[in-house]
Amino acid sequence: MRTAEAQRTPSFFLTQSHEEGCLIQFASDTSDQSDQSVEPRMVVGNVSVLCGPNAGGTPAVPGTPVLPGEPVGYMTFPFNRHRPGNQRAGIFSENAEILAHEAHAADQFVLRLRAPECARHAAPGSFVHLRCDPRLPLRRPLSIMRASPRDHWVELLYKVVGTGTRLLALKQPGDYLGMLGPIGHPFRTHPEHPRPLLIGGGVGMPPMVFLADSLCSDRRFRPFVILGSEVPFPFRPCPSRHLVPTLPPPVIAAMPLLDDWDIPSRLTSLSDLPGCFRGYVTDLARQWLQGLDTAARAEVEVFACGPHAMLAAVAALAREFGLPCQVSLEEFMACAVGGCAGCVVQVRGEAEPTMQRVCVDGPVFDAYAVFGS
Repeated sequence: MRTAEAQRTPSFFLTQSHEEGCLIQFASDTSDQSDQSVEPRMVVGNVSVLCGPNAGGTPAVPGTPVLPGEPVGYMTFPFNRHRPGNQRAGIFSENAEILAHEAHAADQFVLRLRAPECARHAAPGSFVHLRCDPRLPLRRPLSIMRASPRDHWVELLYKVVGTGTRLLALKQPGDYLGMLGPIGHPFRTHPEHPRPLLIGGGVGMPPMVFLADSLCSDRRFRPFVILGSEVPFPFRPCPSRHLVPTLPPPVIAAMPLLDDWDIPSRLTSLSDLPGCFRGYVTDLARQWLQGLDTAARAEVEVFACGPHAMLAAVAALAREFGLPCQVSLEEFMACAVGGCAGCVVQVRGEAEPTMQRVCVDGPVFDAYAVFGS
């Protein structure tokens, strides 16, 4: 398939078709056809776009106008090439079918979507950009909680906080949602730190569950998970089968899924929830760390996701104990593919601070680069 000539129009257009796929062109004053090393490919601002098979299974017709966000195929957006260790394949656009949609207390929902490409490429810490309703032009970023490459689904946890998630809560199994994903740089574990401490707060719990899932079959690691919430948890807490000697005996509530994976976990809340530690996640984490001997503490690496204030407290705790720490940031996003730079944060560089995009430069960062001393 040859690269199509540029068109000066303000929308997405299907410019060329083939039995194996379709080519989508975004034509604007910033469009550029200079990158033709891999066909079909074009440059949208600073984002390279590669398009593939029609997701809906309908033959593509050249010249057909396509509304922004309409699922016509998949697109991959290569991440920044300058970041060391980047091995992500790209971002896929899929027409994701809702397989299950469970409601929980306090307007929390667990959403399972059939999205084969996203499920195959997702990693702990990555997220999706979901079109909650055709009436909304902007998507919503949601962290991935679980992924099954074999069964082709991803699972998300979200809380209703505005118009987009309120409309999303009305969707039913069998409905379809436009989705971009997986997006972002994931967490990275290190065998020299075989005791990962995973800390998740509120809707920051999903990346910790995903990371725990990835570690449960790796016998090199012995993770411990702390989850905090000020509303009822989006699961029924259970008494843990795993004894954690350094913690008070009444603190026994755990996430059932983690218990099934033989991963010890504990829950915290200021709401006097049964079996939960009364206090902040960092209070419980400090007790656990203080109960370890010097050799065991040196094996700990901290991973966290949650509200900004919680992450700042986790970074301070990790610094107090001299531990490496990675955090996944939560930010409002518009495009989520690095084009708009609406989610930038200041990150400490080797020479001076730099502004980096949470969507594609993150969302996972070294905690000390974001939360300086």
